[in-house]
Amino acid sequence: MRMDYFNELVEKALPGAKAEITGDGSKFEARIISDEFAEKSTINRHKMIYKVLDEHIRSGAIHALTIKAYTNEEWANSDQAG
Repeated sequence: MRMDYFNELVEKALPGAKAEITGDGSKFEARIISDEFAEKSTINRHKMIYKVLDEHIRSGAIHALTIKAYTNEEWANSDQAG
């Protein structure tokens, strides 16, 4: 499955989101930037992403997923923002 497919799924589910999902075929890392995360706990942010990708997790297409979820402001203030 192409990475851009997963990116598109998340970006469609969270309008205005920027998704960057990378991986080796079963283990993935997702960096999602969306103001939909404002005032939500880390666990609730992760639940939002798991809900979008649930079908692919259940099928085994995504075996392991590490999520880093930021609001636009958090991302702009992070050390990772370029």
